[in-house]
Amino acid sequence: MVSYVEYRRVSTGEQGKSGLGLDAQATTIRAFVQAQGGEVIATYTDVLSGGDDTRQELAKAQAFARKHGAWIVVSKLDRLSRRVEFISALMNRKGARFVVAELGHDVDPFMLHIYAAVAEKERALIASRTKAALAERRAQGVKLGNRTNLREAQSAGNAAWSAAAQVRRANVLPIIEQVRAAGVTTLAGIASALNARGVTTARGGAWSATQVGRVTAAMD
Repeated sequence: MVSYVEYRRVSTGEQGKSGLGLDAQATTIRAFVQAQGGEVIATYTDVLSGGDDTRQELAKAQAFARKHGAWIVVSKLDRLSRRVEFISALMNRKGARFVVAELGHDVDPFMLHIYAAVAEKERALIASRTKAALAERRAQGVKLGNRTNLREAQSAGNAAWSAAAQVRRANVLPIIEQVRAAGVTTLAGIASALNARGVTTARGGAWSATQVGRVTAAMD
């Protein structure tokens, strides 16, 4: 029986306390392990941003996995890191075997680099375009976060969310086009491909066929 060490990560303390995101990761991991006929022998969880490489719990998971000849298993690639450099170093580290539940044991190492690179590029584009969109709103005289006028603040917040959503859509569409070009044409298939690449929705969740349909409506 193959042994696995479950590793989960969430970005904020609130998510860690509430279990938001952790349960979904655990469900994906346990389903994968069960399908492999394996067992989870330990679980480790980090609560920090994907750009922070100070992973104390991941380091413990690696040490435990090496000691027991186990695989580290994560639900999605971005739970390990949102940086290609970190993923590459982890892949090249002796004795640090890991598997992504949504991709499986048979995924080509080259494709892992591609998935990580696409996710990292997408995040950089989102950050850049969101910053530009908010700067434009400020230039138009919108006082974002102004608490002296609740209605104005709410309006500004809605405008900021709308701008961010548009930026998000503009970033996701090229990735969807790549997925389609690779031969995946169904909404469910595209959703699975986005999730496998670690691409999240505007609210940081997993993609569904319905959500993909809304985003691609203008493409068809």
